[in-house]
Parts: sequence; C-alpha cells; structure tokens
Amino acid sequence: MVITSIIQETQDGFWLMVCQAQPKLHGCEKNKEDNNETMEQDMTQFTYHSYPERAVAVGSNDAIVHQQHDAEGDIYYINAATPLEDYPDFLFDKLYEYAEKYPDRVLIAQRELDEATGERGDWIKLTYRDVLQKARNIAQGLLPYNLSEERPLMILSENSIEVFLLMCGAMLANVPYALVVPAYSLVAKNPDKLQYVIDKLTPAAFYAGDGNGFSRQLKACGQMDKPIITSTGTIDGQPCVHLDELLATEATDAVEKTHEKMTPDTIVKFLFTSGSTGNPKVVPTTHRMLCSNQQMLKQGLCLSEDDPLVLVDWLSWHHTFGGSHNLGIALYNGGTFYIDDGRPVAGKFEETIRNLKEISPSKYFNVPIGWSMLANALEEDEALRENFFKKVDLYFFGGASLSADLWQQLGDISYQHCGERIRIMSGIGMTETSPSCTFTTGSSNDTASFVGVPASGVEVKLVPMTDKIELRIKGPHVMPGYWRHDSTKVNTAASFDEEGFYCTGDGVLPYNPDDLSEGLVYDGRIAEDFKLTTGTFVNVGELRNRMVVQGMALIEDVVITGEGKREIGAFVFVKEKAARKLTALPHAEFKHVLAHDKLQAWFRDFMNRINEGYHASSKKIARIYLMENPPNVVEGEKTDKGTLNQRKLRNNRTQETEKLYAEDADKLRFLAK
Repeated sequence: MVITSIIQETQDGFWLMVCQAQPKLHGCEKNKEDNNETMEQDMTQFTYHSYPERAVAVGSNDAIVHQQHDAEGDIYYINAATPLEDYPDFLFDKLYEYAEKYPDRVLIAQRELDEATGERGDWIKLTYRDVLQKARNIAQGLLPYNLSEERPLMILSENSIEVFLLMCGAMLANVPYALVVPAYSLVAKNPDKLQYVIDKLTPAAFYAGDGNGFSRQLKACGQMDKPIITSTGTIDGQPCVHLDELLATEATDAVEKTHEKMTPDTIVKFLFTSGSTGNPKVVPTTHRMLCSNQQMLKQGLCLSEDDPLVLVDWLSWHHTFGGSHNLGIALYNGGTFYIDDGRPVAGKFEETIRNLKEISPSKYFNVPIGWSMLANALEEDEALRENFFKKVDLYFFGGASLSADLWQQLGDISYQHCGERIRIMSGIGMTETSPSCTFTTGSSNDTASFVGVPASGVEVKLVPMTDKIELRIKGPHVMPGYWRHDSTKVNTAASFDEEGFYCTGDGVLPYNPDDLSEGLVYDGRIAEDFKLTTGTFVNVGELRNRMVVQGMALIEDVVITGEGKREIGAFVFVKEKAARKLTALPHAEFKHVLAHDKLQAWFRDFMNRINEGYHASSKKIARIYLMENPPNVVEGEKTDKGTLNQRKLRNNRTQETEKLYAEDADKLRFLAK
C-alpha cells in the first residue's frame, strides 16, 4: 500500500521519497552532525516519510482474516496472529509487585499547589512503596463505610495525587469508584447532570477535592447526608471527612482479606461514555478488562519495566484514554506518571510547556488539538525542543484524526532538531473496551483515520450495515454490559450480537479492499449519519473529517447538517486565536471577527477547495454557518475531552439552522456584517 500512497500523492502534485529507518542513537547531536548537509537542503522537498525514523520497538501487525457468507452480505473476522500473553487477575497485583521490586522508583508526581497564590511549585513525588503504604491506609479507612457495587464511591474532582491515592485505596478495599466530570458539580447552572449520574449509580460516599463549590449541587441532589471526603476537611466551610483521617488509619491484613472475595470480574470503577450520540451510559470496568487491555498495550508498544516509561500527561481520568489507557500504562509497566495541570487551551497550555521543559517523556500521548498546540510551541521554543526530544521515541494520538499537515509539521520539527522523525501511532478504542482494540503497529501510515489491525487477544468482526460496515469487537477487555440502564432506553442485550460481539456503532473501511490484513480506516459513527430528502445517506464522519483536515488552519470542528433537507450544510466552529491573527482584530467582539472580509474570503476559497471534484448531493457541502457561540459542555453538546455530539448540536441550534436554510440565505452563510 505504500505504492498506492505514492501514486495518489503524486497525482495531487506532491513528491514522496521513501527512506529506511535508521538505528536509534542516544540523544540528537550525532544525528544533527551526520545530517547537516541534508538539513541544509530546501525542506519543502521532503514529506513526512522522507525522514529516517527514530528506532522504536512495536508489536507485530500480522493479522488473520476469515470470511463468512451471509444472507445480507459478506462478514469478515480479523484476529491478531500473535496471541495475548498471560496477565494478572487484579490490577493491584502490579502495585504490590513493583513496591517490592522497585520501592524507590517514583510512581506518581504533581507540582505542589500554593493555596494562597494558586501557583504550582516544586514536584511532590511518591514512590511505589509510598503509594502502596498510603493506599493500604486509605483502604483500611474506607472499610467501615460498607461501600459496594450498589453503593460506590463517587469522585467529583480533577486529576491529583489525592485522587490517585484514593482510587488505589478503593481498589485495594474492593470499593468500586466512579469518576464524574467536575463541571457537573461546579459549572452547571442546575443539578440535572449530577442528578443523572447519581441516579444511575446510587453512591454512598463522595470525594470533592478541596470542597470549595461542591455543596450547592450536592445539596440540590439531596446528598449532603452522605459521607463527603475532601483534602481540607471542609466542604464550603462545613465540616466533613478529612482525607488525612483515612491516610492516618493504620492498615491491617483486613485489607488483603477483602481480596479473597474478589474475582477478575470484580468491578474496579464505573466510567461514563462520552455521550457523543446520546445520554452518557455507565460502563462497569473490571480487573479482567483493565489487565487484559494493558497486556495488549504492553505487547503492542513493546513496553518493559526494565526500561520504565516516563509520562507527562494532562488527559482527564474521567475518560478512558487518560484514566485507563495512560494511567494504566504507567502502573502496569512500572513507569512514572507526572500529572500535567496544563490543558491545550489558551491560558493553561503554558503550564504544559513548563512541565515539558523540565520532564523529558519517553512516550507522549495526546489528542489532536494538544498535538497542534505542542507542534507550534516546539517550532518557537528551543529550550522546549532540547528537553522534549531527549528521550521520546513514540507519539500516540486518540480522539480524532491528525491532519496530513500536522503529521508533516511534527516530522519537520523533529527532523530539523534530531535528524529523524518520531513514529506516530494510534488505534481505535472506546470506554466499553477499556479502551484499546486496534493499533497501527505496521509501517508508519499518515492516512487520515487509519486505525490499524486488531491488538493481540482482540477479534474484530466486520458487518455490512446499509451503506456502512460496522466494527464489532470481542475479547476479555470488553464490558459485560451497561450498568443499570432501562431496557426501554438502552437494551444491553442489543449491544451485543448473537455471537457475543460488542456492536460498537462505529463504521470502518478496509485500508486495502483487496487485503483486510493491512488494517482498517475509521468511517465515523453510524448513528450520526442521516438522509437528505432525496433519500441519500450522508456519511457525517467522512465529511467532518474532510473539512477539519483540509481546514485545520482556521477550523476547530464542524457539525454536519441537512437531515430532512435537500442540501448538506455545516456549522463551523472557528479557531478564535487563528481568526484574530488573520483579521488583526485581537480585541473585537468575535462576531465582528467572523464577519471580517479576510476571514470570509478565506472561507469562500475553502468552500471551493473542499468541494473540488465532488458533485453528488451526499458529498458536496452546499452552505456553511460560522458559529459565534462555542459548543456547551454542560448542555452535552461537547464532552470535556472535546468530542462533539453531532445530533444534540443539530437539535439545539435550531435558530442557526433556520438562518442557514432560509430561502434567501447566501449559499455560503456567514454572519452578517
């Protein structure tokens, strides 16, 4: 398929030279020296694949394909050729193991918060021995509360050392916990969201960080009579359980006796789905799910406790990418996890840069918006480049596709600094599968939405569904079913087919139609798709990806519209910082920025480019509306990990829809001047 990629890019006017990967050298100086002559050449001659790749071990990408004929079409089954190796029964087995083998190795670290100034200072570091000792004490302190699957602990706070210790302690005490987005408690104007998750889980105790701001919604939900744990011992000035009380409880063998009642199918935690196509559902996540998936990651990324990971990570633990994938990788493989209190948003990304200037990650995980902001920072900051590239041998992204421009930008930066590019990997994963299902372990591939081949232990089933192919998953990492959902709303049995495969609702396509073993390409959510009045299906995922990838300079995200209409439209959420830079309007109201001649001219040109070669009504973007108001997290239009709920946004923004499809509307519907 490399040849196909070359042909396609050549037809579009790009030149591609393929180079073999070079052996990894320690540091960058040798590579700089050897490549000085090459680096002086015009960089515009090179593409991402031109550059030698820093050596990194990854697992096998060999896959086995079986075909079965069915009345509705051909069904395909794909398995990894390499079997899944043994894994422990319980995730905490790794904590006990490494506390004995590497007692002084740092497991978790976070900068100390100055309560008076709100600034972060030096790193607080806890070793494996520290964490086990503190977690056992917390576990002992939790036992009298009689928490259980039916009465779990609900954690309402952001990532912190305290939350990590509480999660470990709960796990040791056989206490399932649930991580809930803090915005439900602190930002929401009404308690509906928090009440929804409380009704689903019936928690018997809460953890509320420093306690500030949490009592309003907890009181509105009638929960103030429950034990509430905070790091300060007060919740909005009222006394409550101090976390230090649990930490000071001397652990006994009663903690380990609780393990006798546990099995690999014991629930560790409850996670909520992103709600990208409806209300969030509750996913019970077991020890078997977490341990098997971490073993898949260990084999897919060739991880070893003898070469311990160093991660610097901001991703929220309320979601599976940050809380199961990244945090789990560190614990399962004896690594060190630095909590990054930054975010890829204006005003907070500076903290991420500060951390990366001090801590050199060995691998780096992020979502595309984070990668975009980091790439720009790396171009501008030599000190950041020097520290970031010391050890890193792998980039990994999830949540959305990386544009070809961003792949190229990341390759250019690392090549100019180190004389080699860093391998970029991804895959497909979801909360229900804890999370990873496929990995891009083959040759580096920057095809938009390429998700690779099944991980070891995963069986993929491809089933034709109208005009799409649904991805279905089976393996030890898959949930047993959604928790406590009314069968009239969410039929758990309907989430699995007659062969026990989880029906993901995700569409995929073969990367090479003639050879499914070469991997899969993501094709959007089936539930997001809709029909035009012509009866033609609209592939929302394909259109959204085309617009975001080609318009990355100014487009943050888009919502595809047109259900029940004759034409496809799009709500376009514009990158505010980039738009203000283009228009030279740093302080004007955003509606005036959107109406500026330069920005409108850019989008008119963009519409010509995006529709070039597309004439069918199901492929052509006929009109767009530049959105003044961003998607609302509290209203469920956007999850706090950045995923848009396409259907909810279409339903909520009726006023914009009316303007977009008004008879007298400009086909390129911009905000009026």
